[in-house]
Order: sequence, then C-alpha cells, then structure tokens
Amino acid sequence: MTWRQLDSRAQAFRIAHTAWAIVSMASLGYIWWSAATRRRDPLLAACIAFLSLESAALIVGRGNCPFAPLQARLGDPVPLFELVLPPRAAKAAIPVLAAASVAGIVAVAARGAVPPGTPHKSRRRLHGAART
Repeated sequence: MTWRQLDSRAQAFRIAHTAWAIVSMASLGYIWWSAATRRRDPLLAACIAFLSLESAALIVGRGNCPFAPLQARLGDPVPLFELVLPPRAAKAAIPVLAAASVAGIVAVAARGAVPPGTPHKSRRRLHGAART
C-alpha cells in the first residue's frame, strides 16, 4: 500500500509510529554509547526506561507490536519494519533489537562509571587500561 493510498489518519499514525521507532533506535544507540564511554546521566536513565516500556508492550503483544491492530483498523496493513526490510528480516528485527537492548543495558551495568570531568588519559589509568 502506497502513502497516497492511505487516508490521513493512517498517514498520521504511520508518522507517529515511525517517530516512535526513531526514538527507540536512538535510545538503543545512546545506551551503547554510554556503555562504551562509561558515562551515566539522566538521559541514559530515560533511554533505559523507554526501552523497558517498549519491551513490556512487546511482551503484552506476545512479540508483536501492540500498535499493529490499531494500524490495521486505520487501514494500513503493512507492518512498520516491512516498509524498510523484507518480511523475513522484519519478523526477525524484534528479537534481534530486544537482544541488542538487553546486551546494551548489561554492558552499561557491567562497565563502571567514570567520574565526570575525568580527563581522557586519566580514565585509562583510573581503570587500569594503560599501565606505565
């Protein structure tokens, strides 16, 4: 179904659903960036909370997007991931992204935080990465 074939409510929903997906991917990226840099801040907590909320919704939907029935009622039968991925890859996207989310949160928890304002080279010495 093309964009022009959708009515205005379905188009608005697709835009909102796409925005949700962008925030989800940005949250996932920020979690991994925080794990790599060992930074902790309120945005990290918000990203983890957002992905946790999304995970709970996926559990309620038994692995399917809980927005799918609403999307279909609005006349948009194409799942969001199938707009950018082949059907088989779209179906695999949810478990792959869930695993990446869990792994990112575990990585954040496993890597200790670096005190704010610690210079880059001092961080290495502080955590034993560089010995002189």
